[in-house]
Amino acid sequence: MPHPAIQTVIHVIYPPRCTLCGGLVASDHALCGPCWRDTPVITGLVCDACGVPLPGEHGGSAEHCDACLAYARPWAHGRAALLYRDNGRRLVLALKYGDRHEIVHLASRWMAQSARPLLTENTLIVPVPLHRLRLLRRRFNQSALLAQGLARRTGHATCPDLLLRHKSTPKLDGMGAQTRFATLDSTICVHPRRAHLLQDRDVLLIDDVMTSGATLSACTQACHAAGAARVCILTLARVARDA
Repeated sequence: MPHPAIQTVIHVIYPPRCTLCGGLVASDHALCGPCWRDTPVITGLVCDACGVPLPGEHGGSAEHCDACLAYARPWAHGRAALLYRDNGRRLVLALKYGDRHEIVHLASRWMAQSARPLLTENTLIVPVPLHRLRLLRRRFNQSALLAQGLARRTGHATCPDLLLRHKSTPKLDGMGAQTRFATLDSTICVHPRRAHLLQDRDVLLIDDVMTSGATLSACTQACHAAGAARVCILTLARVARDA
């Protein structure tokens, strides 16, 4: 961290800019007022399995959305920081395809807030993996970047290569839920040299976007099979059909 005086000089020469539009803002890794208003941060009552917002107020029991009632989730609890629309979608796509790695600073702040009810002292933060061919083309795994950013903010351990996607699959965009689940069946496993990290351990799986939950389900099943005690999921954004 630069000395405060040096930081002030840097800000005079290079004033902080909005992460999305480039307008002037008060601090680094922030959004301006108009961009903030169009960023669908999830708050209030949410589905306990995926984090999508629900109508009503907090009650005494966990609530679930229609999608999570239709498809039984293998994980214990789930949350999301944003809805996948408007600036939520722009941020995800800029990180995933635009090499905008600085978005992780902002995203990890929101994700850390959403993660509070999921984290325990022994939680291991684990990203959803990419197949090695896709990783070679993209050069980075955006879920691993988010996991590392979250680990820095929370002080929890992370293992970027705990899970392996050992079968290459086509892109899931445009597929229905059942096809997604069938396509990802038996495609993800635990790295044999990392399996010991999972024994009786709580796991928080990290992905950029949840649509059907097929990828996260495959990852959860792999973690449970290797001895994880409890698995929760956290995504930067959640696709909501009626949002």
